[in-house]
Amino acid sequence: MQSLILRTATRVLVSMILVFSVYLLLRGHNATGGGFAAALVAGTGFSLYTMVEGSAAVRRGIRIDPRRLIAAGMALALASGLPGFFAGAPFMTGVWWSLPLFGGKEVALGTPLFFDMGVFAIVLGTILTLILSLE
Repeated sequence: MQSLILRTATRVLVSMILVFSVYLLLRGHNATGGGFAAALVAGTGFSLYTMVEGSAAVRRGIRIDPRRLIAAGMALALASGLPGFFAGAPFMTGVWWSLPLFGGKEVALGTPLFFDMGVFAIVLGTILTLILSLE
């Protein structure tokens, strides 16, 4: 597409869309959001960028084959169920760890976040595969 206005606006919009996608991913296990919704939002950003710059620019930008992203997401989602299983609980039981930060604060990190990241990779890889094969 040869619209200067759309090309300029896309540079700003895609970065904001991807940041919002990361926000949805990180808050998903505590509130509305998660890997699926975040990947749909990120897919929207990549589809907008594909319409403006073309699929070759997106392929150069992501630097990974989307099918490998799907496989890595599946492995991460399945691996997120193993800590609960090894702790003697049923498979996919959430396990949480507290990580100390500077200043004496702690952050809770759990297997639901890793599962959401796996779902994110699967859905985004599928969307990118579809978008790049249609272009």
